[in-house]
Amino acid sequence: QARLAESGGGSVRAGESLTLACLDSGESFNRYDMAWFRQRPGKEREFIAASANSRIGSGTKYADSVKGRFTVSRDNTLPKFYLSMNLLKPEESGVYYCAADRLGNPQRWEENAGNQRAYHYWGQGTQVTVSS
Repeated sequence: QARLAESGGGSVRAGESLTLACLDSGESFNRYDMAWFRQRPGKEREFIAASANSRIGSGTKYADSVKGRFTVSRDNTLPKFYLSMNLLKPEESGVYYCAADRLGNPQRWEENAGNQRAYHYWGQGTQVTVSS
């Protein structure tokens, strides 16, 4: 099973960058489909970005609001999953969570990559605060 721990959160100003990391201390990291979600106070957890495992061709998916500014990447040797965030906005403050699971075939990944209920394994979250 995956055992996830996020790091890299902190306080930045609007327009600045931050990179989050998710370490998997479990097994078979390269078999997992990975994702980042964000939760703001009083809001539902929302999808940010996802990365398919190598079996599915390592595809990526992003929420429309972060396309062109955020990038996910993974290093299966460490193993870590990253979220690089550029041009951050104050409304993007929140707790960022890393998630993992095996979503199935490529079609199922396409359909479910952005659905938090598709992921069984979660980290404890890391706080990101963007000031104006």
